[in-house]
Amino acid sequence: IAIQTALTLQQVFRLPLRQTEGFVASILGKIAPLLRSPDHSTLCLRGKTLSVAIRVRSVASEPLHIVADSSGVKVYGEGEWKVRQHGWSKRRTWKKLHIGVDAATGDILLGEVTGNDTADCQTLAPLLDQLPESASLHQVSADGAYDKRVCYEALMRRAVPSIAIPPQHNAKIWRHGNQGGLRLPRDENLRRIRTASRKQWKEIVGYHRRSMAENAFFRLKTIFSDKVRSRTFARQRTELLLRCRALNLMTMLGMPDTFVVA
Repeated sequence: IAIQTALTLQQVFRLPLRQTEGFVASILGKIAPLLRSPDHSTLCLRGKTLSVAIRVRSVASEPLHIVADSSGVKVYGEGEWKVRQHGWSKRRTWKKLHIGVDAATGDILLGEVTGNDTADCQTLAPLLDQLPESASLHQVSADGAYDKRVCYEALMRRAVPSIAIPPQHNAKIWRHGNQGGLRLPRDENLRRIRTASRKQWKEIVGYHRRSMAENAFFRLKTIFSDKVRSRTFARQRTELLLRCRALNLMTMLGMPDTFVVA
């Protein structure tokens, strides 16, 4: 708990490890003078193996609507001005943060970190595995990058009744009606789009709730920045998952209510 608290403060206030040690020591000096702060070396070493649970509230009992998405976080590389003026070089490295957001509460329920060479469709099944078996899924929404067989197979294993993943514009039916077996959810979405339109289909299935994931990434990058300080993958993963947990703690305190103004 002490290590997680110190590293969470580091992410919230964007501190180096030595400053984090001093900050925690100053707090302990006021509330518990006999306690010592973990030193910066301990924080660095423990950050590699720290197990982070990003959920701070229990999963709702009613069926969930999960919104999945990913975004890049820069490890090192040139600034945006240099890239705009002279282009980018090979010394630019990114990590991808994959999240699953509860569309009802805005909480980040699922989170994983991969390299920038990992496709979004490869991470959907591991994300869903983070949900407890007792959790019931009503709908999963994601963008066209998840329009892959591996994603639909993972969703069908979880018996998700509604899948809001837009097929690609040149998509073809995978299993025609004259073939045996149940109709595929992806084919049913494609038939609806052909019957009505892509815009109407998105409105019917509530696809625009996917903006909840984009809002979560906006908050993460605005509050904690779009970079990571660590140089090893294990500590980078800890950093990003701690940011998700800290954001959940913030949103749990209260979220703004939105009203339509005539």
